[in-house]
Amino acid sequence: MDFPKIHESEYRFCLIMWEYEPVTAAQLVKLCQEQLGWKRTTTYTVIKRLGERGVLKNDNSVITSLVSKDEAQAYEIDELVEKKFKGSLPAFIAAFTKHQDMSEDELDEVQRMIDCIRKGGSQ
Repeated sequence: MDFPKIHESEYRFCLIMWEYEPVTAAQLVKLCQEQLGWKRTTTYTVIKRLGERGVLKNDNSVITSLVSKDEAQAYEIDELVEKKFKGSLPAFIAAFTKHQDMSEDELDEVQRMIDCIRKGGSQ
């Protein structure tokens, strides 16, 4: 099964959904109006589209995700690395860190992740 595509504006909607789920459609309308400036019809259209794509479930106007934030982010990163860096994670990391100032704490955190992966664990 292919991972469902989540477009940028839909992703901003999903960030709200993930934070508040389970959430009613009416609550999402209010939150999207406040945080995204969306009209009611826009929110209901996005709920319908994401439901059709298998991103969320609408059960009697109670919205829950079928795709987690971590899954969506991992998919987007994998797609970016594949498209822009020919699947090379080291090339991606080199390009990313070339233009980022990383603190000692951030470097230590990355090193801990690498150490954990080397030991056969996950981050």
